[in-house]
Amino acid sequence: MAEKSSVQTRHQARILALQALYELDTTNHRADHAVAYRLEDQPLPADGEAFLRLLVSSVLTHRERLDALIQQYAPAWPVNQIAVVDRNVLRIALFELSGQAGTPPKVAINEAVDLAKLFGSDNSSRFVNGVLGSAVADHEPITLTPAPVALPPSAAGHPIVTAKD
Repeated sequence: MAEKSSVQTRHQARILALQALYELDTTNHRADHAVAYRLEDQPLPADGEAFLRLLVSSVLTHRERLDALIQQYAPAWPVNQIAVVDRNVLRIALFELSGQAGTPPKVAINEAVDLAKLFGSDNSSRFVNGVLGSAVADHEPITLTPAPVALPPSAAGHPIVTAKD
């Protein structure tokens, strides 16, 4: 039963991460505030909160590299023209496929497709599945430099708070 709870917690953390990243992609809000607002509305256990913060901070840290990977595996679509939801689902999934989150590849892909179905357009899940399928079929490991101990500034130049104040 504890494993299912952990799976559900990580799923909910991915949803909140997607919502926060969407907000950060479309506004100049502070990353720490975006995460805090999500946690106010939907509190998570400590491990879920840590996973949420890992996803958001890692996507922000590695955004350029993740976007380059999206461009590599979806060359017909300029990254800035991909729907915001799809782009952030792909960023989260590609980060998870790097192995730094301890997520098995099948789980990362299935979760990404589920997020695309929940929040994207009618074609989002197929698009996300196709891009991630290409990434996995490439057999090249997704390498990201380990995140620094101090979290980077968000896209808007504001720090992410890693511990609840």
